[in-house]
Amino acid sequence: MLVQIGRSKDVAVGQMRVFDVAGTKVNVTNVDGHLYAFDDACTHQACSLAMGKLQGTTVTCACHRSQFDVTTGAVLHGPAARPVRSRSVQVEGDTLLVES
Repeated sequence: MLVQIGRSKDVAVGQMRVFDVAGTKVNVTNVDGHLYAFDDACTHQACSLAMGKLQGTTVTCACHRSQFDVTTGAVLHGPAARPVRSRSVQVEGDTLLVES
């Protein structure tokens, strides 16, 4: 099910922003105008990925430098061993919707 979390303009190109989706912090990332959503907690030790660095489609966790592909949630570099949950994201008009 998709839920409204904000407006499409709430996440600028090159930016990450965290929204609360049914009690879970979800990171919405804008890469070259494409929006991706994934759980914000790093699977290594639950640090916020929004505090990390976004470079292209790779987010690097600020705590221990695990890297994830924002398009799929896949681990690109450990110490994290499990992917982060990727979520569907849609824009309808200017409304931003994310999978709950």
